[in-house]
Amino acid sequence: MGAPIEARAGGGATGPGGETLGDAVHARIRADILFGRLAPGARLRLDEASRRYGVSVGTMRELLNRLASEGFVVAEAQRGFEVAPASATEFREIAALRRLLEGHALALSFAAGDLDWEARVVAAHHKLAVTEQRLLAGTEADPTLLRHCDRAFHQALTSACGSRVLMETLGTIHDRYLRYLSLAAISRGEASIREHADLRACALARDADRATRILTVHIDGCLDCALADGPPAWASGPVPPDAPQAAASGRDAPARPKSGRAARRR
Repeated sequence: MGAPIEARAGGGATGPGGETLGDAVHARIRADILFGRLAPGARLRLDEASRRYGVSVGTMRELLNRLASEGFVVAEAQRGFEVAPASATEFREIAALRRLLEGHALALSFAAGDLDWEARVVAAHHKLAVTEQRLLAGTEADPTLLRHCDRAFHQALTSACGSRVLMETLGTIHDRYLRYLSLAAISRGEASIREHADLRACALARDADRATRILTVHIDGCLDCALADGPPAWASGPVPPDAPQAAASGRDAPARPKSGRAARRR
């Protein structure tokens, strides 16, 4: 595994850029969960995890409790810690919450955004669009890069909303949503690329109503694609038979792509 992370950080409480050791390890574990390197339900034994991530057992316990408060880890009195389970029901709930929070944040951000905000949106979209095209063409092999760029773009769109609490809450929900995208390993290809471009155009035109409709299509399209073929292998429970089908509203929202096995998959 190499030198313990304490040694790599110079033995102090902080690393490069002032990041604390705990923050660095927390980010590593969180990323391993988000991108499926730690599977849903996997046991997180304190001694093994502390050796793997190069921190003390006490520090690891604190970090896992922190991740439990964020919904990525489950803490049980007699069983210790486990990676949070995944289910179709939770995926639908997270998608619905993301639509609600991000739609609200978009409206606030579009109303308050200045020229610097527009520049952030354009720059974030450019990086995302290039990454999407490279993955589609097969010249980029790392899908986690796309997830990072996707998060950065959506964060840029809402970054002028004026509420730190809203941004922090939305960030956690967005990450939990991205975890499901990683588990399902889906890609909607050209449809997603088009929707991102449309969201950028809406931001520059300050058209929050249309952006919200596009966002609904964007989120629900991934949800439908992930759940179209019945209970997925990564889920701990079946898709509820009476679960409402996601539907987009608005005449000028882009058409929904077909879901299921016809969708592109990474």
